[in-house]
Amino acid sequence: MLVGEEWWRPLPPGVSGDVKRLLAARALRAFVDGMVAILLPIHLHERGFSPLAIGALLTATLVGSALCTLAVGWLAHRGSRRRWLAGACALMAATGVGFAVAGEFWVLLAVAFLGTLNPSSGDVSLFLPLEHTALAQAVAPVRRTAVFARYSLAGTLAGAVGTLAASWPHAIGAGLGMGAQAVMAGVFLLYSACALGAWALYRPLSPAVETPVAEGPRVALGPSRRIVFGLSGLFALDSLGSGFFVQSLLALWLYDTFDLSLPTTAAILFWAGLCSAVSYLAAVPLAARIGLINTMVFTHLPSSLMVMALPFAPNLAVAIALLLARAALSNMDVPTRTSYVMAVVTPAERPAAASMTATAKSLAAAVGPALAGWLMTASAFAWPLLIGGAMKASYDLLLLWRFQRVKPPEER
Repeated sequence: MLVGEEWWRPLPPGVSGDVKRLLAARALRAFVDGMVAILLPIHLHERGFSPLAIGALLTATLVGSALCTLAVGWLAHRGSRRRWLAGACALMAATGVGFAVAGEFWVLLAVAFLGTLNPSSGDVSLFLPLEHTALAQAVAPVRRTAVFARYSLAGTLAGAVGTLAASWPHAIGAGLGMGAQAVMAGVFLLYSACALGAWALYRPLSPAVETPVAEGPRVALGPSRRIVFGLSGLFALDSLGSGFFVQSLLALWLYDTFDLSLPTTAAILFWAGLCSAVSYLAAVPLAARIGLINTMVFTHLPSSLMVMALPFAPNLAVAIALLLARAALSNMDVPTRTSYVMAVVTPAERPAAASMTATAKSLAAAVGPALAGWLMTASAFAWPLLIGGAMKASYDLLLLWRFQRVKPPEER
């Protein structure tokens, strides 16, 4: 059975040093990603790049990361996880140096596309399939969900700290008499230094993180191909729905609908984010009791219905209550989803499964905001919330129908 009683501990009992190093590396990368995500567009603007050029560079980072993640997922089964992680760290270090020294737009575009910068709140990079598979291999199945809950929480909290820390470099630079360009070069070199720090954490990983060598030819996806394709399609539907009310659009809806001040809007979303972070851990005992698929669906479906109810909220108090209740439920499917994907495929297929499901989510999420913006321009009614919530509710019902009988080993 699943183990859920240790949900409140900083780490589940009995986890190995490999797990601790992987979680620490995730937090380190999330911290510097959170800082760079805020400073990168400002830095490009101060260097005189137009909004179009900045948008092109940010798009290049997202598309390049998605394609690189997909490629690594399909190739990583052929080599050592530790060597792949070392190569990812080398690419991350080179990315930081490239942004620190390059000045021409086309050079920056190439670095953005080929590198590892992540201007979004999530983690779509070549590290994702490697870390997911290493964690799944290094932990017992009964503790897999608990470990992935800590993985998600470490990334979220470290990323939030990195966002808050984005103001520090300019303050420190001003005290040292440094110019803005020199400060940003220092930030990108810090990004490279964090890559070296991650490599130092990955380097002592034991052979336990590696996939056992299977007899016969090994392919990226074999017996689990149908499962992975099905999950990828459903996760894409979920992310498409989420794209209709990304945090920036949700903030705009609150701001306009209830005539809020910017600090009030930010405070509401901060508490919603805190509720989401706590939900990562709360998912562990629930999954131990009712199973991974049931936890994903029976927490996510009510949150989707709450999103659909938001346009009909009669006042701000009801809207805040719906937002906070949704936040407390909506992310319970994050660690359970990752744990489920890693459990229902063979160890050799885990890199491809992780990369395909993550890339499908990332690309689908990029479509939603543009459609939501058009809907908000065409009508004053909050159609994006209603449509996005309906898409996510459809995902929940289809997931339950299609995969309820596909059990991970610990639930059989």
